[in-house]
Amino acid sequence: MPHVNVKFFPKDVSEEQKRGLAESITAALIEHLGTRDGAVSISLEPVEKDVWNDTVVQPEIAGRPDLLIKRPDYL
Repeated sequence: MPHVNVKFFPKDVSEEQKRGLAESITAALIEHLGTRDGAVSISLEPVEKDVWNDTVVQPEIAGRPDLLIKRPDYL
């Protein structure tokens, strides 16, 4: 624990960008949740723009507002 799944519109993400993102997210989790580096897992999941609303917004954002710690401004 913890596992973070980052969903985003498809784009090219270099290995260097992936490493940097993983390092930043891991550091934040260590600082704020008191976890250890080896316990963190992170995935990147591209989601096409035309299905974003049905697969991300409705089930995970609008459908679970009690779990959000940051709300997007497009709602």
